[in-house]
Amino acid sequence: MNERACWLGFHLIPGIGAAAIARMIEAFGSLTAAWEADVAAFVDAGVNQKSATRLIELRSDIDLEREWDRVQKAGVTLLTLLDDAYPAMLREIPSPPPVLYIKGEIRQEDETAIGIVGTRRMTRYGNEMARRMSSGLAAAGMTIVSGLARGIDGIAHREAIDAGGRTLAVLGCGVDRIYPSEHRRLSQDVTEHGALISQFPLGTAPDAHNFPERNRLISGLSLGVLVVEAPMKSGALITSSYAADHGRTVFAVPGSALSSASEGPHQLLRDGAVVAATVDDVLQELNLERRQAVMENRRMLPDATGDEQQILKTLDGDPRHIDEIAIDTGINISQLSAMLLQMQLKGMVREVGGQHYARE
Repeated sequence: MNERACWLGFHLIPGIGAAAIARMIEAFGSLTAAWEADVAAFVDAGVNQKSATRLIELRSDIDLEREWDRVQKAGVTLLTLLDDAYPAMLREIPSPPPVLYIKGEIRQEDETAIGIVGTRRMTRYGNEMARRMSSGLAAAGMTIVSGLARGIDGIAHREAIDAGGRTLAVLGCGVDRIYPSEHRRLSQDVTEHGALISQFPLGTAPDAHNFPERNRLISGLSLGVLVVEAPMKSGALITSSYAADHGRTVFAVPGSALSSASEGPHQLLRDGAVVAATVDDVLQELNLERRQAVMENRRMLPDATGDEQQILKTLDGDPRHIDEIAIDTGINISQLSAMLLQMQLKGMVREVGGQHYARE
């Protein structure tokens, strides 16, 4: 059996992490040799008799050929800590996962990544800010990393893809178990514009205790973590805590003092997080520049009429109600309704609910 398959085999044994694998490679020269070693050989390598016996018992329960074939048939790439393609940022965190299961492709450019996280129950404001930050940062050349969850995560991935950028989705389950199931189509799009990533073996269910580790990887893959909206007990704050521990920059989107969804970001700001009200706030803090000819994913289309240009300028900030747009532009409501419909068809604006409109 090949060396990579032996990495898989030892990764399937509970309690075997990066440190144990490193010791085995040092003692035996390779994991292939360690896989074939008996109890006596492990004892000679410094493992106590009881632990060595238990290790061999657990190893014998694994059908390595079948497990390796399962990975191959699933179209999954196995990355190990010794591979050049293993994410460099992730190597820097304490106890990086020895094995990553990848569906899609991780590229060198994905080292310039930002984690974008937040609540599953975002407000209309949170929805809009997630769209703006994700699309703008993706268009500026950053890879968007998130957790494929409902709410902010899903928006972050989708906006990155729609902006022509790249995105990585870190899962709290096996890469063959998409959770939530309604994100199955999104997960397919992610594999075409980035990758699904998991430290958990194929078939692993999305159990609650897996998600803190999922959040740790989101931070580990990123230069910084941006929290859009999150109540005080949100998992997004766990991700930001890992980011602080990893020495990564923590960003928070300021919101309404009346919104519980902004309590988490506001606490982060009190604790020293960087204000992220615009895409440039993030880029400047990370000392990054936009891709040339990128305008924060905003289009002032040359074929827009004078009235359409005026409407687009009105929508430069937060989503606006149609009545506010009418007052600002002086266009009567009936004419404005027809124009906004045409502008939606042209891809200039979108309705975000309750007759509120925002720029695309």
